[in-house]
Amino acid sequence: MAEIIREPAVAGTFYEGTKEALSQQIEDCYTHPLGPGKVPRLSSKKEGNILGLVSPHAGYAYSGSVAAWGFYEVIKSQVPKVVIILGPNHRGFGASIAISAKGKWKTPLGENQIDEELAKKIVSLSSLVRFDEKAHQREHSLEVQLPFLQYSYGGSFRIVPICMMEQDQSTACKLGEVLSRVLKGENSFLIIASTDFTHYQPKDIAERQDKKALTAILSLSPEELNRVVSRYRISMCGPGPVMAMLTATSLLGAKKARLLKYATSGDITGDYEAVVGYASVVVER
Repeated sequence: MAEIIREPAVAGTFYEGTKEALSQQIEDCYTHPLGPGKVPRLSSKKEGNILGLVSPHAGYAYSGSVAAWGFYEVIKSQVPKVVIILGPNHRGFGASIAISAKGKWKTPLGENQIDEELAKKIVSLSSLVRFDEKAHQREHSLEVQLPFLQYSYGGSFRIVPICMMEQDQSTACKLGEVLSRVLKGENSFLIIASTDFTHYQPKDIAERQDKKALTAILSLSPEELNRVVSRYRISMCGPGPVMAMLTATSLLGAKKARLLKYATSGDITGDYEAVVGYASVVVER
């Protein structure tokens, strides 16, 4: 039987569609005035202190330079064996929490194997999570995280892609607890929570709203994040993935979070009337 390959859904739109152009685009994200300023040198250490990452998922032209900050920190610090990628379901297809079961995910920079054993453990421990490829077919929020990792790590890491339509606090925290159980004893992992922040508000309102959400994230509190997103109607699209990541990493020994970079689409386009907010945050032991 031929191996299942999940073909890229947004190559050529959210990011460049050829290996050469995509590699150059990633380098440009690192060296962009809003980026960290240089391309990271690969760490010689397998294990580091970064357990989780909040990363944006717009087109690289808009959020790639902000995303580059988080990947820069991870890549210069450690070499994860497995990367769990949590993202919101924008398309409305498939299971409420959908995990990719087997095969490989492909981008112009290569292919990465799904950690089938870890995926099976997650499904066996949680009635909330179902094997479902339909939810992943056209979804961009998880896919756009891969090329940054592949640029430096190639195909050396395994992935567990989890797409969340259901994003309430209870569901997210239960998923986070399950992730902490399956990762206990794993020495080399990373949990990425893919989210953008406020959508289509004037820049001053977006920054004010997003500061509330980021303060909650920096306090490592899924409860506080849920409270402020709900109370202030903050239109971040991935609170569930972030709450699940915060729950899992806290149970796995996280002690602090650092905001590396915040910017808006207006900082790229010059249009400050209706911006989208982007942030890069690392969660550490």
